[in-house]
Amino acid sequence: IRRPPRSTLSSSSAASDVYKRQSQERAREDKAKADIRLLEQALELYRLDMISYPNSREGLQALVTVPENHRFKERYRSGGYVRRLEQDPWGNDYKYRRPGRFGTFDLYSLGADGEEGGEGSDKDIGNWE
Repeated sequence: IRRPPRSTLSSSSAASDVYKRQSQERAREDKAKADIRLLEQALELYRLDMISYPNSREGLQALVTVPENHRFKERYRSGGYVRRLEQDPWGNDYKYRRPGRFGTFDLYSLGADGEEGGEGSDKDIGNWE
């Protein structure tokens, strides 16, 4: 049995590793986008009950527990709007800003590097996309 040269094996293995990393990164980005859509829906339900979106100080935590001193806190949904706040696929908290730079509010992940900006897997993924 004739075997392919080692260089052929190592280059195909390297190509496979690159494809696997790209595929995993794409899956992380898709998960972040899906999480953001779900949080947007929860924020919309919150707004319908509480008359406005949470402010930046209240943040996404307002989806889990009623904000203190909220003038409509008696309207807060029993059990909250999400069971718990998940982290993004890179292990960081999702960010929320109101007022937003891109809309009424910005809801986003900082990507793989955990810092604002970036390109490729480090780019921010937000509700403005």
